[in-house]
Amino acid sequence: MARFDSSIRAPDFPPGLDWLNVARPLRLRDLAGKLVLLDFWTFC
Repeated sequence: MARFDSSIRAPDFPPGLDWLNVARPLRLRDLAGKLVLLDFWTFC
């Protein structure tokens, strides 16, 4: 079984993104320790 290298950090969200249902833009540190569900969708 492959071991996860925990020294790799995810980049923070780029500035200027459009956010829905939040009072201010999110940062990765706001999500630390929380379960995050990513839902990828598009308009067709």
